[in-house]
Amino acid sequence: MEARGRRLIVRTVTNSLDGLWLSQYIARIAFFVPMSEIEIRRAVKDRYSKIALTPEGGSCSGESNCCGSAVSLSDISAPQEAESVNAGCGSPLTLISPTMGQVVLDLGSGGGIDVFRASQMVGPTGKAMGVDATPEMVWRARETKAKYDEKYANVEFRLGEIEHLPIESGSVDYVISNCVINLVPDKLAVFKESYRVLREGGTFAVADVTLQNEISDEARGDMDSWSACIAGALTDSEYKSKLVAAGFVDVGIDHISDSNIGEYPFKYHSSHIKARKASSGPSKAG
Repeated sequence: MEARGRRLIVRTVTNSLDGLWLSQYIARIAFFVPMSEIEIRRAVKDRYSKIALTPEGGSCSGESNCCGSAVSLSDISAPQEAESVNAGCGSPLTLISPTMGQVVLDLGSGGGIDVFRASQMVGPTGKAMGVDATPEMVWRARETKAKYDEKYANVEFRLGEIEHLPIESGSVDYVISNCVINLVPDKLAVFKESYRVLREGGTFAVADVTLQNEISDEARGDMDSWSACIAGALTDSEYKSKLVAAGFVDVGIDHISDSNIGEYPFKYHSSHIKARKASSGPSKAG
């Protein structure tokens, strides 16, 4: 488990003897203990379930998007219902060039905006799938799909954690994600699962927050900033090393903007990250 955040605990100790209060004193002992994976998951799910249940949608920070301006994909339409739940920090679909019949998987698909767009890129013979750990988000995305009948027949939304993908091994051409991996406690598990489900030569292409430098344990322990896409982010070097450890090659990170949401005493970036699963033959995805 990689949950490196810590929270401040204050304990109050009161002494008694034989049931009689002989004296009272308060000893406040402040110390740091690791923030648990369960606490992180609960904070993230609480925030995103509220977004999913809000008619007008929203984003992870309450702003128009959680970490900077996303690159426009205005030439590829998506349902308005999905566009209103857009908590992204970039445009992973601008990093890939899927062809008809291929399969695109979105990690942490939320309201489904990138899944609906990807479905048009791969056509009726292809498939666009989304996996999200928040039931309310999956329900909302499925409801949106149902409204449009056969237009998005090649779209599917599955409930699951992206560290344990409910996807068959070697079945996907592209893994994308938009400002989600920073929210997950065990990022190496996400990268390993992404590697597993990709076909040989497949592409990992995500938008995410990256840090300029490592941040303090106190900053890591701020639940609000973790669920707002900041405190759980990796540095560029950590991101690259974990992707390589998972088996990926040709790892690259481009900063698309410096972000400025909230009063954080450290610098972070909206970044595009791309990597590839090596193949024994010519790559089919790019």
